Amino acid sequence: MTGANNPETPPGDRLSQREFVVLMALLISLVALSIDAMLPALSAIGSDLGVKEANDSQLVVTFLFSGLLVGQLIYGPLSDSIGRKPAIYAGLSLYLAGCVLSTFAWSFEVMLAGRVLQGLGAAASRIVTIALVRDQYSGRAMAQIMSLVTSVFIVVPALAPMLGQAILLFASWRAIFGVLLALATIALVWFAIRQPETLTHDRRKPFSLIGIFRGVAEILRNRQSFGYTVSAGFVFGAFIGYLSSASQVLQQQYGLGVKFPFYFGALALCIGLASFANSRLVVRFGMRRITTIALSVMAVSSIAFTGIAFWQAGHPPLWSLMAWGMVTFGCFGMLMGNFNALAMEPLGHIAGIGAGVVTSLTTVLGVVLGTVIGQAYDGTVLPLVGGFALFGSLSLFIKLWVESGLARDSQD
Repeated sequence: MTGANNPETPPGDRLSQREFVVLMALLISLVALSIDAMLPALSAIGSDLGVKEANDSQLVVTFLFSGLLVGQLIYGPLSDSIGRKPAIYAGLSLYLAGCVLSTFAWSFEVMLAGRVLQGLGAAASRIVTIALVRDQYSGRAMAQIMSLVTSVFIVVPALAPMLGQAILLFASWRAIFGVLLALATIALVWFAIRQPETLTHDRRKPFSLIGIFRGVAEILRNRQSFGYTVSAGFVFGAFIGYLSSASQVLQQQYGLGVKFPFYFGALALCIGLASFANSRLVVRFGMRRITTIALSVMAVSSIAFTGIAFWQAGHPPLWSLMAWGMVTFGCFGMLMGNFNALAMEPLGHIAGIGAGVVTSLTTVLGVVLGTVIGQAYDGTVLPLVGGFALFGSLSLFIKLWVESGLARDSQD
């Protein structure tokens, strides 16, 4: 595997690859925990805080992504300027403050403010960890590390709804935020003690808005970075649509109730297993081939299942929905790590800004499209399944367009 640890770090202080992967996974998983542990409690939160429209409870999920969107633009260049560790410290401090505000929220508006603050803080762990990986690895080695991180952290969202449901058996939804507060504190202490700084002083750049705009402009002009970012955004949008409406679809439409976490967890594990498999397959077959196959399977299976769901008046048997979900989310697990690595490949010289812009563009496209899918929920699975069919197909189209241009450029 290519890539090396920060040369300024004494050998005895360097993390093993295994500890590094687990620590990065824990930091990134704060985002997934903040979403998935809430899902069993969305109806209770909406009821306690006076939500009038059932679909409005989805905003507890989407507002967190809004905070992520803003934070992701800040922490990349900030970490390029002051170092990776101080940027993580700042973000986790905001995240902890958001947990406290949400715990004691006395209205739905205050809850949403706390969620935005959580997202703004969690953006640091999401963005700076990518930069930390990029500091030390590149190419297929980076894709392999990102897939390992994804496969480890995906176990957390698989278990998070069960954690949330278990807490609800003994306490109110407010206790869930208390658990998030404790886990974030553990992550902060572990990171502070064990993770060395990976950005040497001679590689740091002054923080400036002009630098951010230049980074955005460079990515927008780069066919590979921009194209793969947009392609990832379409897929991510379909996934956010699922996260927003999963509780309504599984708990209410299919009447799973307290069984919901087990079905949700099964689909999440499909993502994790696929990500782990990708960490092995990508070294042999390459990122482009794997993403082409995964997108093709996602699009074709979703188009076919949309037809089945329409024939069943939007309420296909639960077993068929789960079968489609396992195939689709297995494909999803092979996509995001590869998309991130492909988009970041030309951006090693601006890794912090690059990570921020790439993930921000992915998130803004995902939030917009995912909100459309979620708010379109009408008591059937048609908006959800149709969203995967449409956006999976568009993602494949954009990817093929990008690679056709790269092929022409290589021949010139």
